[in-house]
Amino acid sequence: MKLTEEYEDLRKTVEAFARDAVAPVIGELYEREEFPYDIVRQMGRMGLFGLPIPEEYGGMGGDYFALCLTLEELARVDSSVAITVEAAVSLGAMPIYRFGTAGQRERWLPKLASGEMLGAFGLTEPGGGSDVPGGMRTTAVLDGGEWVINGSKAFITNSGTDITGVVGVAAITGRRADGRPEISTILVPAGTPGFTVAKKYSKVGWNCSDTRELSFADCRVPAENLLGERGRGYAQFLQTLDEGRIAIAALSVGLAQGCVDECLGYVRERQAFGHPIGHYQAIQFKIADMEVRAHTARLAYYHAAEKMLAGEPFKKEAAIAKLVSSNAAMDNARDATQVFGGYGFMNEYPVGRFYRDAKILEIGEGTSEVQRMLIARELGLSDL
Repeated sequence: MKLTEEYEDLRKTVEAFARDAVAPVIGELYEREEFPYDIVRQMGRMGLFGLPIPEEYGGMGGDYFALCLTLEELARVDSSVAITVEAAVSLGAMPIYRFGTAGQRERWLPKLASGEMLGAFGLTEPGGGSDVPGGMRTTAVLDGGEWVINGSKAFITNSGTDITGVVGVAAITGRRADGRPEISTILVPAGTPGFTVAKKYSKVGWNCSDTRELSFADCRVPAENLLGERGRGYAQFLQTLDEGRIAIAALSVGLAQGCVDECLGYVRERQAFGHPIGHYQAIQFKIADMEVRAHTARLAYYHAAEKMLAGEPFKKEAAIAKLVSSNAAMDNARDATQVFGGYGFMNEYPVGRFYRDAKILEIGEGTSEVQRMLIARELGLSDL
């Protein structure tokens, strides 16, 4: 897929921003585990949070592939910044755009598209994980004209920043005739009584990203805060996840390519046995393999995005892209750390951050095992 002039201009703009605005400051912010508010404000002014949102709601009127190109370029420098954008757009804004009422769109999308406000989505629970329906305990009961929500959520990105405005919460709102839970999504504004945000997690990586546990104790919101149809919350989120997997694949490709970028500079400068270490075939082959991984993973997410934009089924392709790209990120981060040797183990070098940030890509928005399950299901193997 050859990038159009418009896509290429966007890619170059974000590449320059990541290099000039993010790279000089992100290392220190990462060490302090500090949320990058100034970077977020700059990205808001650039319109990055509104790329796939229509202009009528304050967005840029672009598409999801434009968002993916942006995530790749940001993640070449830092994944914390990239995942902040991905979660805010893919999980925060897009469900409101896809499934919200006209009133919900008008209320939330302009501020979400401008980056003035961040959105989040609460699906995962402390005792759950990949088995969302079976592990869900959060409930929402209609009482008069209000939903009363009780329960908790875990690992929720963008849920506790100073500019978090709304969280979509998946909750059991009843039982179906066959006893299965009826899951719906309800929009909960930040600051609603009964909605408590815990202190941020101490994480291995993504140290500039905001991730927290949420709890709800008789939290009341208006009945009209229901997002989409009652009982369709889980189905809606599965659709959101299919798109999100392409976005995470793009982010993973960015990290994988960032590892190549850093190694290409380092091996020309680092001397060993009278030569730059890039002179030695062992290093050359390692970096060649890293480039192959990044290249093939990029083709995978480009293909999935192309099918999505064409309105064709893309579940299998999204799962393949997410699986291949997250593996590429993890493998490249490990090899880059090896190329850098002792310096690769130091946080002051980007590859140290890349190594810490890579593992979650094989877990978040569907584990590698879940991607294999989805691919096998799309091949018809689950019917055997």
